[in-house]
Amino acid sequence: MRADAARNRDRLLSAASEVFAERGLDAPLEEIARRATVSIGTLYNHFPTRESLCDAIFPARMAVLDAAAQSALADPDAWSGFASFTEALFALHAEDRGLNDALAQRVPLSPTLLEACHRCFGYVEQLIDRARSAGSLRHDFAVSDFAALIWAMSQVIRETTAVAPQAWRRTLGFFLDGVRADAAHPVPEPPLTPAQLAAVLTGPRR
Repeated sequence: MRADAARNRDRLLSAASEVFAERGLDAPLEEIARRATVSIGTLYNHFPTRESLCDAIFPARMAVLDAAAQSALADPDAWSGFASFTEALFALHAEDRGLNDALAQRVPLSPTLLEACHRCFGYVEQLIDRARSAGSLRHDFAVSDFAALIWAMSQVIRETTAVAPQAWRRTLGFFLDGVRADAAHPVPEPPLTPAQLAAVLTGPRR
C-alpha cells in the first residue's frame, strides 16, 4: 500500500472510531469521510461496505472485553468476578455507542462481530455457572436473563448518557442486588430456552 493510501486508511479508521462511538453503528459514512478529510469514494475504496469498516475497528475493542472476562474468571471470588465483568461490560457500553449497538445487536452485524458477541456470551455463561455453583448468584438466573439485561441496560445508557453519564451504575446496582442468592424470590416466568435466545439473537432487529 502506498504511503498516502495508508495515511488515508489510518485517518478513516480514526474517524470511524470517533463517529461510531458518538453516533452508533448506523452513523452516516459521509460524516466519517468528512472527518477523515477524504472523499466518500476514498472511503469505499478502502472499505467497500459498512460491515468491513466495523470489522476493521471492533476486534481491538472486543479484545478489551476479552481481557475483562479473563480477569473476572481468574478472580477467586465468583460473585466478585461476575459483578466486575458485568460492570466492565456496561462501562464499555457507556463509553462507545457503536459498541453498545453491537453488543445489544441493535443493527445487523457482520459474521465477525456476531462471533465476537457469541464469544462474550460464552464468558457470561462461565461466570454465571461459577457464581451459581458458589451459592452467591440465584440458582434460576440464566444466560438469557443476562441477554435481557444487556438489552435493557443498553437503552438506559442511550437515554441517560447525555445528561447523567453515570446514571446507569445506579440501575446496575439495583440489578446486582436483585440477583444475589440471599435476596432471591421465586420468579413465575421461566428463562428463554437456548433455542428461543438464539432466535432472538439471530432474528431481524427492529
